[in-house]
Amino acid sequence: MTTAPPVLTVADFATESIAVDQLAQAGYVIVPNFLAREHCQQLYDYALNLPAQGWQQAGIGRADNYTTNSAVRQDKIRWLRADYHYENAYLRMMDQLRLELNRELFMGLFDYECHLAHYPPGAFYRKHLDAFKGRSNRILTTVFYLNPDWQEQDGGQLVIYGERGEVLETVLPEAGKLVVFLSDVFVHEVLPGARDRFSITGWYRLNTSIGGVVDPTR
Repeated sequence: MTTAPPVLTVADFATESIAVDQLAQAGYVIVPNFLAREHCQQLYDYALNLPAQGWQQAGIGRADNYTTNSAVRQDKIRWLRADYHYENAYLRMMDQLRLELNRELFMGLFDYECHLAHYPPGAFYRKHLDAFKGRSNRILTTVFYLNPDWQEQDGGQLVIYGERGEVLETVLPEAGKLVVFLSDVFVHEVLPGARDRFSITGWYRLNTSIGGVVDPTR
């Protein structure tokens, strides 16, 4: 018997004034327990049981500039698509959040793209920006963690840096935690972990499409 896909709904993020205020003022926010534990577990199990051919080696850059470089980035990814039940459930939830953010913060977010990320033990992603000012339509980055029972000694933290290179946050990748930050402001990196680490990374974007094609393309 097949388990029914989850019905995912936004927790209290968009209506929690402290979280929205922090995002507006600081440019980033960390939301523990964004999604109910049972739904996190369902998404984790889904990711864990994907076949090897369902993943691709993650790369750097976009379109013609896309390349893989294991000295910079070592995770494997799977772009989420609406025709897979669990993936569609997550995409619908994050679109609901997009509407809430537009309503609360007038950001004009147009759409959302995201991928599952699998970091095997020891894998990392060196310091980088997700967007460069004036050169991308990515506005907000989201990182949602799926890892149950994650402990400090397991590593794999997300480190967010300030404009002078100072550490602003070191985020333990615990199941249900959502991190949201401005894509073109915060340099960040993923530290090596001791266990397989799963997350969903995505970007809210502005509409800079030409002829119906969203730019930049994946």
